[in-house]
Amino acid sequence: MTDPSNTWRSPLSERYASPAMLANFSERTKITRWRRLWIELARNERELGLSITQEQIAELEAHVDEIDIAAAARYERELRHDVMAQIHAWGDLCPSARPIVHLGATSCFVTDNADLLAIREGLDLVRAKLVNVIAALAKFAREYKSLPTLGWTHLQPAQATTVGKRATLWLQDLVHDLEDLDHARATLRFRGVKGTTGTQASFLELFDGDHGKVRELDARVTRAFGFERSFGVTGQTYPRQADFRVLQVLSSVAQSAHKFAVDLRLLASRKELEEPFESKQIGSSAMPWKRNPMRSERICSLARYVIAGLDNAAHTAANQWLERTLDDSANRRLVIAESFLATDAILILQLDVARGLVVRPHVIAKNLAAELPFLASEHVMMAAVKAGADRQDVHESIRRASRTASEAILAGGENPLRSLLALDPVLGRLAGHLDDILDPARFVGRAPEQVEEFLAAEVDPILERNAYLLGEKAEVRV
Repeated sequence: MTDPSNTWRSPLSERYASPAMLANFSERTKITRWRRLWIELARNERELGLSITQEQIAELEAHVDEIDIAAAARYERELRHDVMAQIHAWGDLCPSARPIVHLGATSCFVTDNADLLAIREGLDLVRAKLVNVIAALAKFAREYKSLPTLGWTHLQPAQATTVGKRATLWLQDLVHDLEDLDHARATLRFRGVKGTTGTQASFLELFDGDHGKVRELDARVTRAFGFERSFGVTGQTYPRQADFRVLQVLSSVAQSAHKFAVDLRLLASRKELEEPFESKQIGSSAMPWKRNPMRSERICSLARYVIAGLDNAAHTAANQWLERTLDDSANRRLVIAESFLATDAILILQLDVARGLVVRPHVIAKNLAAELPFLASEHVMMAAVKAGADRQDVHESIRRASRTASEAILAGGENPLRSLLALDPVLGRLAGHLDDILDPARFVGRAPEQVEEFLAAEVDPILERNAYLLGEKAEVRV
């Protein structure tokens, strides 16, 4: 037996993705879907008048889960055709039904329709995790809706905001992702029963030219697998732009997660916010004190992979020749499954981080206090003018004090602007009021109210509708 350590194994299966998503794209699940498609095709062909017996269908059903991977592999080495290999391997188990398996169908009947079933199930698995991440960040935003923190624009200190308000920016991206996912899920179509080049010619021949029965066969098989509609027209394959639209949703989820993780990495460098760090976790092999944001970095790493996969899907859709070309096949085996597995892994990590975010209020307050006198300059000026000072004199006093404070900071000292303002003779009228003027809560605007309004209007209804999904586990495997 081959030593597994001498064989390439995907990190997505070994380290990152969940068992449920791995099972969704497993070989066994794929073959089971193919067999159920063949059974449903035969069942409805029989009901519409073809010479197929109930005993043949019963034989197929009796062996639907009896999958011999090795036998199929032997056939494929000989036949160089994966679908025919499975037909032969299953036919060995179902000798009486063997003649009617795949009757009138082309390979894409099972491969494309099974891919669509995997995509639909994959979207459902992603959706469950996405809803749970939204719930975790909503809880966090509400808890810290009023905690003032330094805002940043251009990565330079800017007007204050709150920790909770910043979290709503992450949340809003995810809410829009959920809307896009639901749209993609609702509009996903089945390939259905279309034949070799999409003309249904083989089925028209089987049903002696009865167009109504051919249309009914397509509709029945489509409904049997829970789809409201199949594509109205196809070539041999369903349109590959459908893959692009699905991967576009996954790319957007990855983009949102990347933004969240980058923000967290930046805040961790300032020691304001941290991802969970376990008691025995090692941050660095050489620097024992380090608390590297490993989960957030991994989110960013996997997110880049998913985002790049969208470009791949676009090229595949653009390069379909006439009724079909096979240069999509090997590509799609990789990009569809791996995009779902990587997105699944991203959301596992994001859910784990969102549920365990560590806030350092004292560090946040200290960092804000170091910049707040600069940010509050206009407020100080207006308060001094209201107290009777000359606006131009006040402006000059604040300008001089700000310059002195900036030089002190650049020399490595603390920000002395607060004390400089308190001692300035022009600003003496504010004696006893400066602390009130520089209260951080005065500078966050409507941030706390915006958090509550956003959660009430856009997030809480989502969580109420999807309460049955809450409680998803987030097991970070490594």
